[in-house]
Amino acid sequence: MELTDLIGPDAVAADMKVNSKKQFLQEMAKRASEITGTEERHIFEVLIEREKLGTTGIGQGIAIPHGKLPNLDRLYGFFVKLERPIDFDSIDEQPVDLICLLLAPETAGADHLKALARVSRFLRNASTCEKLRGTESNDGIYALLSATATSHAA
Repeated sequence: MELTDLIGPDAVAADMKVNSKKQFLQEMAKRASEITGTEERHIFEVLIEREKLGTTGIGQGIAIPHGKLPNLDRLYGFFVKLERPIDFDSIDEQPVDLICLLLAPETAGADHLKALARVSRFLRNASTCEKLRGTESNDGIYALLSATATSHAA
């Protein structure tokens, strides 16, 4: 599974302007609703409930919020670089600026876990994160996401 299998060019945002975790989740629920056809309110509620279980801020300025929804037909991913970092209640208490949001069908047990692992591996690479933070356009970020598929194929 490659990142571009999850994240399409229309699901990337460079320099999103938000002031809080809640505002980010609201904005992403709105954007995800447009792409998935799922009601915005349902997406937001699932993401908020997941955050109540424990933060998805994994440290080093990275968060991977995720949730499962009953009416999705496949896994959906969204990648966002924030204009400025926000508090995400991260495990290292550092603000977050790189966020990969995943939405999965309720029935996607192993696939959901594989997608989370794939995103986590991608974002553990400090060089990759540095390049993402230095990229100013949606196309540039998508190119970096696409490059991982090419480099793993070799």
